[in-house]
Amino acid sequence: MQPIPIFDRLSFARRGRSVQLTCNEPSLPTDARNLVFRAAELFLQAAQIKEGIEIQLDKRLPLSAGLGGGSGNAATTLLALNELFGHTLTSARLHELAVALGSDVPFFLQTKPALATGRGELIEPLDPFPALQGTAFLLIHPGFGISTPWAYQQLASFPSALNGQPGRGRELVSLLQSSSPALGGARLYNSLEGPALEKFPILALYQEFLRENGAAATLMSGSGSTTFAITTSPTLAQELGARFKTRFGGAHWQAVAIL
Repeated sequence: MQPIPIFDRLSFARRGRSVQLTCNEPSLPTDARNLVFRAAELFLQAAQIKEGIEIQLDKRLPLSAGLGGGSGNAATTLLALNELFGHTLTSARLHELAVALGSDVPFFLQTKPALATGRGELIEPLDPFPALQGTAFLLIHPGFGISTPWAYQQLASFPSALNGQPGRGRELVSLLQSSSPALGGARLYNSLEGPALEKFPILALYQEFLRENGAAATLMSGSGSTTFAITTSPTLAQELGARFKTRFGGAHWQAVAIL
């Protein structure tokens, strides 16, 4: 798992006697269906705090994008409230709360790349990958989302992807620690691409175009639908994004993350 500097913004204030969440994205619920709301309630309960909290979520990432936006926001909420209330909970207790909120929430309690095992909750922080130093990620969201539960449910029809290859993640870590983006990218994989690319073949066309136009590697992020391309410089990422827009039009979200 690789952190990138593209994110939503959250602000917090101690106020009232309950959790109050507001958001600039009207399609997002602001009650217990929202991970930020649940994270705040879980923290206050675990820390035995009777005060309330007001939270403003400025949503900048697309929804259902496979970028961990909701999970990152939940983890940030745990960290922020712990700071706001005087570090009431230990790091170990915050990790327990993160696991209860979702499999990839624990990753966002720290800032390094990591190897995630178990169901995603066992985090082994890693030093930044030499293969990715100086690179830039071009992120493209097609304008539609992919449901994470749906993507996992469909894996039953893709047994090779579902069962995986033991040691493959560790092998990729080794490559990224020692090789170029292109060599490491040749071994990138995402088991959830099986069902996603079958249902949404436009994503496969995106990847083909990005590879043909200079991307060192390309892959779907998480359960989708965001596709990312690794380029050897921010300039190349911007140029690739412009060519992509010329080819596929402008009805998609696009961003460049510089590592």
